[in-house]
Amino acid sequence: MKWTVLSDNRSCNDSLETEHGLSILLETGQHRILLDTGASDVFIRNAERMDIDLSTVDYVFISHGHSDHAGGLKHLMTINDKAQIIVSSDAIRGMFFSKRGHLHSITTQWPADIQERVVLVEKSCEISEGLHVIAHIPHTHSMPQGNQHLYVQDTDGNYVKDDFRHELALYTDGLLFTGCAHSGLENILSVCPYSLKTVVGGFHLLDDHETTEELTTLAKRLAESYPDTHFYTSHCTGDKVFATLKSIMGDQLHSFNCGFEG
Repeated sequence: MKWTVLSDNRSCNDSLETEHGLSILLETGQHRILLDTGASDVFIRNAERMDIDLSTVDYVFISHGHSDHAGGLKHLMTINDKAQIIVSSDAIRGMFFSKRGHLHSITTQWPADIQERVVLVEKSCEISEGLHVIAHIPHTHSMPQGNQHLYVQDTDGNYVKDDFRHELALYTDGLLFTGCAHSGLENILSVCPYSLKTVVGGFHLLDDHETTEELTTLAKRLAESYPDTHFYTSHCTGDKVFATLKSIMGDQLHSFNCGFEG
């Protein structure tokens, strides 16, 4: 198994572009799976610079409806005519907004022909042998405080707090992809019934939201509950947050950026 970061907020390679978005190519013995598509076509340009052919991707997994994770889908569909698109029906139906800074839409503009290739997920399921999607994650643990800025628009036009029923996680062969983990990293981990070697994705722990004490407590619980699991994060995990978690988790916690291979 191999995974390569195609789009992220950060890069240590000057030849690769960055954006506020996330896209990772996961290659297994059976499938080539694109985990989210970033906000634009940046992931395609970066893939070309790394000599990665995205026309052979057979699945696209969309973790949630926000445009920084699904905005690039329309660009992928111009170069790939076969990949099936795994997404929550709530993600496609939803109208999503952020009030961070100012009110603005973060709703994805879905391709017009998506229905021809979409695999709508209504509940946790196995898409293909060994490829598991986790849906409707219960919120038994705390959720990221950065969610306070995020809303959905109801049928009457009112802005209501997003409950992230549109968020999915994907598991295969020891690896769990969290997308942005808006539902809370511990909540996602607690409902994953499979053996975990690697957790990859954003944690939606923004700088200056959770306290140092809250982050330290979280890091201790992760280290104690998942001592044999390695965590890789970037995108919506703040630099100060990462440093605090790293001080507790040590070699269990790693950062990734554009071009990173795991």
